[in-house]
Amino acid sequence: MRILVTGSSGQIGTNLALRLLEDGHEVFGVDKRPNAWVGNAFPTLLQDLAGHYSAFLGGINGVEYPEVDLVVHLAAHAKVHQLVRQPHRALENTIMTFNVLEFARGMNLPIVHSSTREVYGDVHRFEEYAEEAADFAFTESPYSASKIASEAFIYSYARCYDLKYLVFRFSNVYGRYDSDLWRMDRVLPLWMHQLSRGEAITIYGGDQKVLDFTYVDDCVDGIALGVYALGAGTAGNETINLAFGQGNTLVHAADLIAKELGVEPTINAAPSLVGEVTHYIADVRKAHELLDWTPKTPLDDGIPKAVAWFKEWRAAHPDEDRPFERPQESDELAHGFKQPAGAGA
Repeated sequence: MRILVTGSSGQIGTNLALRLLEDGHEVFGVDKRPNAWVGNAFPTLLQDLAGHYSAFLGGINGVEYPEVDLVVHLAAHAKVHQLVRQPHRALENTIMTFNVLEFARGMNLPIVHSSTREVYGDVHRFEEYAEEAADFAFTESPYSASKIASEAFIYSYARCYDLKYLVFRFSNVYGRYDSDLWRMDRVLPLWMHQLSRGEAITIYGGDQKVLDFTYVDDCVDGIALGVYALGAGTAGNETINLAFGQGNTLVHAADLIAKELGVEPTINAAPSLVGEVTHYIADVRKAHELLDWTPKTPLDDGIPKAVAWFKEWRAAHPDEDRPFERPQESDELAHGFKQPAGAGA
């Protein structure tokens, strides 16, 4: 197959593109930045997908979109806290999805779309979240609003234009190609960076926050199975959780990282931040039933792999071993802390 991957310079996009190439398929990437991990391993059009649709359709700098068989839409502003501070980026997420949908509609292409566990909100209604439990009324942040709105666009295009799709809801994907902290500070690589330097880390939510961490190879396996099933017409028009299906506290994750780095961690606890989901464990039975997908890497096995990659990358890029400073745009608004349940009622 010939597959267009948006967000191809990100962690999931890079890993997925390499997997698809390894499986013998053609990959064409679209991202607004060059791939910092694998360079020109596959052709990539540098373009901001949040622009006007006509510009999207026409390509850029004389480079046009090739004929493809399927689109995987991963591009998004994916940092919850950033979108709390800068909600206009949430709107850009929805515009990106609209542009990609219009492209897919015009070319009569099926689409695999990346969504998130954030669409379930933070109401602790379930021990395991099945796909039908998402409800826009429990939207927790502008980021989660942008994702549930994007899902709604996809479902409407399926009804109005017979668009074929699969929506995957990811949860805390971690692993290689995920240490570009100055672009987007994600919690596990941030802790690897700080702990490797002997610095203290902060856990927002302390030992009360329980999340479902997904090793990147498991996530990519699920997406690839979905791509092949959607392309072959054996599965379609479904929304599917992709996660490990097991909860772990952030404290446990930090302890695992410290162990692999051989350091004694200094951990500071703070309240959860506004917009955060503080408890999520995925129900992954649907992925197994529809795609015969089973995750293989629990957190206790995945963290050693992730830290090993971090060490290898850092050894090859010693210039990154410097104090972490968030991008200037992160300071536009101060962080707010989440109120305990019932506060202010």
